[in-house]
Amino acid sequence: MAKARALDRRRKSVRNIRKITRTMELIATARFKKAMDRSLAARDYTKHLAKILENIAAVGADVAHPLLEIRPTKRTAVLVLTGNRGLCGGYNGNVVRQAAALLGQWKSEQVETRVAVSGKRGISALKFRGVTLADSYTTFEDKPEYAAVAPIGQAYLAAYASGEIDRLDVAYTRFHGIAKQEAVAEMLLPLAPPQAAAAAAKLASDDYDFEPSAESILAELLPASFMARLFKCFLDAAVSEQVARMVAMKAATENAGGLIKNLSRQYNRARQSQITGEIMEILGGVEALKQ
Repeated sequence: MAKARALDRRRKSVRNIRKITRTMELIATARFKKAMDRSLAARDYTKHLAKILENIAAVGADVAHPLLEIRPTKRTAVLVLTGNRGLCGGYNGNVVRQAAALLGQWKSEQVETRVAVSGKRGISALKFRGVTLADSYTTFEDKPEYAAVAPIGQAYLAAYASGEIDRLDVAYTRFHGIAKQEAVAEMLLPLAPPQAAAAAAKLASDDYDFEPSAESILAELLPASFMARLFKCFLDAAVSEQVARMVAMKAATENAGGLIKNLSRQYNRARQSQITGEIMEILGGVEALKQ
């Protein structure tokens, strides 16, 4: 009887866990849809802004700007975007590994590195690895706001323009689609010079009138392009986390269902064995009374 009771208690416990994982799966699914819409909107905006930059660069000749200046890397900054919570598969671990590999590279090249981390999981993981953090953020969840990201971006722009850093890399999970998310380390500073062909020059001259000049407009758009790309990194990280949690909780729910079936079979066998034993005891008692 004790074994059957233990199996029944364990089955009830697994059922409660399945309810929790199923609820978390549903919550992650709802948050994922909203986060994906914001990420796709930012992707379209970033692509359109890049196209405008290319068209302006086509008629703007060679434009010099501090954000386009490529310098020898002596001081660099690394921003790591992780989540505040776990239960999302390998999402946080993959980003931390990307960041650790990049930090190891800079350390081997004796490059001074300033590390900033968003997310409690990344903060604890990198501190455990002995990494000294210059800045840490724990306020970004599934809905990062541009107003909250803007001060971070402005600080990096000022640091690069003043020569405090020669490069900025962001380690995060890039969102390609529901079926694919990729942990990457992407360089955001210096900005890549806008590429434009001769055909684009004609297109730009036909479609745009520049006032006061293409160079001054480009100088305004370059920081805006950086801010858009940085904000998109935060949005991609948010939607990728929800996808990872949704998949992980779905798998946990299915595994719990399989475990419940297995425990039910074991419980039924134990209960049947117990009933058979009790019947045999009764029959034995009846035979003893007949004698």
